[in-house]
Amino acid sequence: SKSPSPRQNMPVRYFIMKSSNLQNIEISQQKGIWSTTPSNERKLNGAFWESNMVYLIFSVQGSGHFQGFARMGSSIGCEKSQDWGSAGFGGVFKVEWIRKESIPFQFAHHLLNPWNDNKKVQ
Repeated sequence: SKSPSPRQNMPVRYFIMKSSNLQNIEISQQKGIWSTTPSNERKLNGAFWESNMVYLIFSVQGSGHFQGFARMGSSIGCEKSQDWGSAGFGGVFKVEWIRKESIPFQFAHHLLNPWNDNKKVQ
């Protein structure tokens, strides 16, 4: 008999995804895909397979805002996308955007990250 999914009893995971520009986030929102650096792929794939749900919170570097959040919809494969037009990205994976809105970091300053010395989430 097949054992139950290892994801059933694991917590929800959250990751802040920093983008170098707003255009990449707009492409993601239009196409429902994302790509990250190969160094992030292992962490995200591990979280996808070991957790019930993985949420990605997006922010453009230097913007002082979150641009929205999405749920990770697939593991990261080997297929790459030409949409980003920049070297250094790994495989593409599906994301399901839940909220597409610019939210200033100050609205989340009450949230502290216990895995990052209780620093503010931003």
